[in-house]
Amino acid sequence: MGKEKGTSSPPLPLGERVKKAIGVKGDFKTAILPMINYSFANMYMGGAGYIINMYYMVFLTDVVHLDIKLAGVSIMIATLWDAVTDPIMGIITDRTRSKTGRHRRYLLFGLIPMAVSYTLLWNGFGLDGAAAPGKAMVYYTVVYMAYKTAYTIIGVPHTAMLPELAPEYDLRTQYNSMGYLFNSAGMVPSFVATALILALFGCNSNLNSSAKTPMLIVGIVLSLFYCIAVWLTYHNVREKSSLDMVNPPLDVRAIINEYIQVFRSKSFREYFFMSVAYQFSTGFYSNTKVYYIKYLANQYAFYAIHNAIAGVAEAAAFPLNYALTMKHGKKKCGSIVTPLMVAGLALGFFMQPAGTGVSKYIWLGVMILSMLLYPFGMSGLGFVSTNVFPDLTDVDEAITGRRREGVLSTFNTFIKKSIGGVMTALVGFALGGFGLVTGEEVEKYEKANNALFPQTDTAILGVRICVALVPIVAALVALFLLNRFKMTKEDHVIVRAAVAAKHKYGAVALSAEEKEAIEKITGQKMEKMWLGQNDDGSQPHSLEKNENGEYVILLELEEERKAFLEQQKALDEERKAAAKS
Repeated sequence: MGKEKGTSSPPLPLGERVKKAIGVKGDFKTAILPMINYSFANMYMGGAGYIINMYYMVFLTDVVHLDIKLAGVSIMIATLWDAVTDPIMGIITDRTRSKTGRHRRYLLFGLIPMAVSYTLLWNGFGLDGAAAPGKAMVYYTVVYMAYKTAYTIIGVPHTAMLPELAPEYDLRTQYNSMGYLFNSAGMVPSFVATALILALFGCNSNLNSSAKTPMLIVGIVLSLFYCIAVWLTYHNVREKSSLDMVNPPLDVRAIINEYIQVFRSKSFREYFFMSVAYQFSTGFYSNTKVYYIKYLANQYAFYAIHNAIAGVAEAAAFPLNYALTMKHGKKKCGSIVTPLMVAGLALGFFMQPAGTGVSKYIWLGVMILSMLLYPFGMSGLGFVSTNVFPDLTDVDEAITGRRREGVLSTFNTFIKKSIGGVMTALVGFALGGFGLVTGEEVEKYEKANNALFPQTDTAILGVRICVALVPIVAALVALFLLNRFKMTKEDHVIVRAAVAAKHKYGAVALSAEEKEAIEKITGQKMEKMWLGQNDDGSQPHSLEKNENGEYVILLELEEERKAFLEQQKALDEERKAAAKS
């Protein structure tokens, strides 16, 4: 029956209107609140890494006086250690049998190691890289290895948790978008706290050996802040019990095979090489930026301000990236905004030192424009990389028949943190090879002459290449690989439905279109995958749809997920009431 003339539907509540306007799906209790709880730990992931990227390399070279090549080697060694611990943690979390789930407990286990090691990163107990380079290098290498291990204990399980908490395609985008906002919520106070502490001690305009005490204070303050963030996620997130999980036997051959199997997925291979190219680009840029601002642009006094501008530009891109992703799929924003990243890098290549008069303001404007374009454009590929990853776990399950979020998240976290470490070493060797001078010699000259150390033209050319030319080439490669990535929302829905039916009925019967879609994104023939096997002779079950064209089995899974969240919420309220009484 139609609406009566002159009547209209009641207006939606303000909260619902806001949600509809920005494309958020789900109610507060079963969708939005769980996203917030999961994302608290992102304040640590975003904040800690941001400060390390901004200050750690220059801390080692200009505060500790460690040679730039030794600093690069130190970080590279820690990265190689990271390559060992990440896969181990991925296997551990995948095989954990616990009443509270496979991942959550490790966030608690990593708290104290993270706090201690992050503080020690910024405290060398008086070690000087010029007077005792061997001791300083060994100390900072061991401490950075310890920090990488602590990060792994927290980061791998946290990333691996997402596909289970948010099984649906768009819901995962919402979770990652909330995580992106909480990354910024970690970066901003971390940046402000660091800048204020350095300013309080008069070190904001130029880091040197006098910054040892303020950087230690930075480490202590930030580690406490990150502990609170990670604990909030541990305390509030709930996972299903994994006690009924059956683990296959594990030996060295099985461990190696775990990671070989990951690359059976065509979608994962496309994602992996795209992400490597992206991290190669951002790694070279971020590790060269401080020398670019100091020696090429001659604007180090505004280093904090430039980074603030870059942070605002990256955050400003979020609404566009989110809208494009929700409307056009998870790769669209990368295709559209990445050219802006390339344009910002190109401006950096032609940058000249800020002089006096009109030229000073011209090159200051060029610097600001570059700082706006690069992070705005960079955010697109980053958004794609983050949002695509959870869907790869479902593709992997179609091939192997197992939930292996830990193994796959190992590659995800390894790309984000380890590739950056390798880039640090490469940048150190490259800049050193071009003749860039850092450390005690630079500090003595700048104190005596109240002017920047006169780097050679060759050294400045090395800065240009590392901060712009190499990142441009890598970004273009990443963009090319992005356009080859094939999985769509429709493909993912088919995979999830097929996997769910296989688990429930033992065998699944697919239409020609469904089979073609799955074989396209897996790169495997159906009979070669777990999904296409029927060893126990089960009756194949077709994928049923309702009148709206939705897979019935996925609707059932969503109802089960909501029921679990409601149950856990009720249990939490009972515990709080019992504690008060």
